[in-house]
Amino acid sequence: MRTYSAIVLGAGGVGKSSLTLRLVEGAFFDGYDPTIEDVYTKQLKVDGELCALQITDTAGAEQFTAVNEYYLKSARGFVLVFSLTQAASVREVENLRTQIYRVKGHSAAQIPMVLVGTKADLASDREVARETMQTLADKWNIPYYETSAKRNWGVSSVFEDIVRQMKAKGMETPSASSGSKNRVRKPRGVGHEGNKCVLM
Repeated sequence: MRTYSAIVLGAGGVGKSSLTLRLVEGAFFDGYDPTIEDVYTKQLKVDGELCALQITDTAGAEQFTAVNEYYLKSARGFVLVFSLTQAASVREVENLRTQIYRVKGHSAAQIPMVLVGTKADLASDREVARETMQTLADKWNIPYYETSAKRNWGVSSVFEDIVRQMKAKGMETPSASSGSKNRVRKPRGVGHEGNKCVLM
């Protein structure tokens, strides 16, 4: 089975972990528990082929230090996440995109990337227009998705898309880290219930 790796980036509290956990565990976890770094593996069927996707869920962009640039260098695909209910979070993904290109040193066409708006179910709290973000995604030449981890809207499409992009560019993760074993999540601070294995 081919294995691919992606990293989920965005400001703190925008729903990166909720998005990831909805895909991996098939459930919605309410409440904000700041992530340090969690790594998951999920099997996905993309274009008829079963693949393993390693997903790194990171701290918020404001906590993303130079030390963590390692993840930008090693990741093959990037999921840029902002909240549709928090206009300021858009600036964070713009800054992250700039940082990715600086670290990777590639042209835009070479880096698998998707732009994701979360909390689409909170229509009355929306601060960011779909048209605005679609225009930005078109400018960046990357796919744009609006999602809801709570309602499970569009979640699988996001990760299938990033895998599809990596497949097209031959960006398979080396077999030495094939992800056939379950990955253990690292504690996420106060209130976390300890290490937890995620079953594929």
